[in-house]
Amino acid sequence: MNYTEVIILIVSFIVLLGIGVPVAYSIGLSSMFTLLISIPTLPALSTLSQRMASALDSFALLAIPFFILAGQFMNRGGIAERLIDLAKVMVGRLPGGLAFVNIISCMLFGAISGSAVAAASAIGGFMIGRMEKEGYSRSFSAAINITSSTTGLIIPPSNVLIVYSLASGGVSIAALFLAGYLPGILVGLVLMLVAGVWSYARKYPVGKNVGLKVALIKVWRAVPSLLLLVIVMGGIIAGIFTATEASAIAVMYTAILSIGIYKEIKWTDVPGIFVETAKTTAIVMLLIGTSMGMSWAMSYQNIPQEVSEALISISDNKIVILVIINLILLFVGIFMDMTPAILIFTPIFLPVVTKLGMDPVHFGIVMVLNLCIGLCTPPVGSVLFVGVGVAKTSIQKVIKPLLPLFIAMLIVLLMVTYIPQISLWLPKLLGI
Repeated sequence: MNYTEVIILIVSFIVLLGIGVPVAYSIGLSSMFTLLISIPTLPALSTLSQRMASALDSFALLAIPFFILAGQFMNRGGIAERLIDLAKVMVGRLPGGLAFVNIISCMLFGAISGSAVAAASAIGGFMIGRMEKEGYSRSFSAAINITSSTTGLIIPPSNVLIVYSLASGGVSIAALFLAGYLPGILVGLVLMLVAGVWSYARKYPVGKNVGLKVALIKVWRAVPSLLLLVIVMGGIIAGIFTATEASAIAVMYTAILSIGIYKEIKWTDVPGIFVETAKTTAIVMLLIGTSMGMSWAMSYQNIPQEVSEALISISDNKIVILVIINLILLFVGIFMDMTPAILIFTPIFLPVVTKLGMDPVHFGIVMVLNLCIGLCTPPVGSVLFVGVGVAKTSIQKVIKPLLPLFIAMLIVLLMVTYIPQISLWLPKLLGI
């Protein structure tokens, strides 16, 4: 392997990040530097621009702005409060009940909105103050909120799984969506187990009993929100519409729900929602474009193929290779946002695991689960900073209750990595 290009790419990227250049620009500039130095005759700027533009020319990517817009409607449309009430009915009476409510609410809201940051801010804004009033420590409440919010990136509909489908060359989005259910639910259950033990050890209070009539009312109020999952996933699985078409239907449904039924959003709020969606979409698409440009630059230099051969030369043992890949992805997740990490490292690692007989759908779930853990870690963990900000606490105080939750997530990662049926059972059951 010619290490010059790899060194230029990595060093320039780290230096640019270190001096405060935004991630998207760091990715694009480091790719351009690598091409300029390694292939001076290549018009690097125009070539990368063309590759970025062609990467964004994808029908599947249209789903991302639509799901972002649907998430904006959900975030402001009163859906979080209704899901919290539903979760209270389900688990509020258990020891550590409010911690369970936090986790289930984040799972439901994250799955419906497709955004871990939205789940952390919306559910955290409601739950952390209430948990503190009931005697829970603010740092523990924040830790629960931060880790459970990431489950929405695994449980569909998920924008990052759409990005993985693009980076992998067209792995079925429907299969990826189905594959995310059991791992995402498993993460939530394991987090609840840790939260239950922690709550029992610290004698946190049990929630109050809710009468049957009140419980039925709260369940009924949450049903319209939950129907979105049924409509989106049911339509995709039944072949009625594609994931992209499902995202447009999600926008229409959440708009009707938030404006017409719940009446939490006024028509005068809609232009602001569109503006916020446009800003978020622009950031995501810039990350996707520059990351695909970097992926092309690496492919042009044969870096993925050489890395693949180097990994296979270390060992032909699937267990060993997957341990190495997991460690690399966990390290990458600490320093890099999820979208560029998927776009850059999928072309590198996917050929390796497919040579070992691993299903691309299974690897996609393993990769996303790895990077979800990175969202909860400093220095780049976006969900960590949102969760800490909402809780009005510090990272130092949150680290102690985060550690057992991290360990729980790592255990699930190992289970999902080495037990393919956890990811593949549902897609195979439904023949997708």
